[in-house]
Amino acid sequence: MHRPNEQSIQCTNDEKTVVIERPTARVALPPPAVDGDSDCEAEVDESQENDGDLLEDFPDETDELELVHSRLSSLANLRLHRFAKHLKKLCLRQNAISHLDPGIFKQLMLLEELDLYDNKLKTVGDALDNMAALIILDLSFNILRQVPEALSHLRSLVTVYFVQNKISKITGLESVGATLRSLELGGNRIRHIEGLDALVNLEELWLGKNKLTKLESNRITKIEGLDQLADLEELYLSHNGVERLEGLENNTKLRMLDVGVNFVPAIENISHLASLEELWLNNNKIADLRALELQLKNTASLETIYLEGNPCQQAEGASYRRKIMLALPQVKQIDATHDPLASNFSAMEQY
Repeated sequence: MHRPNEQSIQCTNDEKTVVIERPTARVALPPPAVDGDSDCEAEVDESQENDGDLLEDFPDETDELELVHSRLSSLANLRLHRFAKHLKKLCLRQNAISHLDPGIFKQLMLLEELDLYDNKLKTVGDALDNMAALIILDLSFNILRQVPEALSHLRSLVTVYFVQNKISKITGLESVGATLRSLELGGNRIRHIEGLDALVNLEELWLGKNKLTKLESNRITKIEGLDQLADLEELYLSHNGVERLEGLENNTKLRMLDVGVNFVPAIENISHLASLEELWLNNNKIADLRALELQLKNTASLETIYLEGNPCQQAEGASYRRKIMLALPQVKQIDATHDPLASNFSAMEQY
């Protein structure tokens, strides 16, 4: 068994296996020491920025660099240009970078993954213009107010993350329409779903609030602008202000639909989603369960449904889960728990 950063080459002549270790640099500084008698939380001292060359001991052939929480505000002393002929992945998470120097980044033309999560970027300028090979870009938890124009140069981009910025409008995605498969815009200031028509190969769209962190929600009130996304398989719209289930007529490949924590009053307009596997409608305004059977009984692929936190849960009382099982015998999980009774209902129905 090989370690994750090793490549195996089989030599057929002498039946020997040669293991070549891929050079990978991982640098993470420990958090500053905290006085045991202090009642205050530790804070990173921004004045103790790291200006040295943390990579001086690593060979030029290194193809992955990870400098996480390294108190970097500038990359000038890292001499990243010497890795340009081999570098495929660059991770700069949790630093204090506020500017991307084009003189540095334009030399990294072979880069396939760039992670700038949790820095202080307001713009990326033209620093990414030469990264035609870039596949994954993470600019989450920065201070961006718009989708960077630099995307027009990223012709290989498949996945992009813009979580928790200050973006108010979806624009500038036309140039990545042929390649983009996953787009994450959760926790911004978006009010309307728009500017997505060119993303004809998009499979995952995140416009909600991340369930694992305390993020500001978007402000979307209507499901719209998805007509051209025929290949969309996952749609996340939780923690918005959506007032109705609609606008999904052309999204027949949806497997996951999350509209939890909104203002949806009824289950409607989803009977055509024949591939649906998970439906999250928890914490909305759904008053009764009468539409369940009509909308979803023929959706054989449906395994999970969340309806807790709606008025119908309180109205049905002890009969709540049983009524869902009777209406949707194919479902295996109702709300947060896997229910073996649901599976029994399904088996009885088939029998």
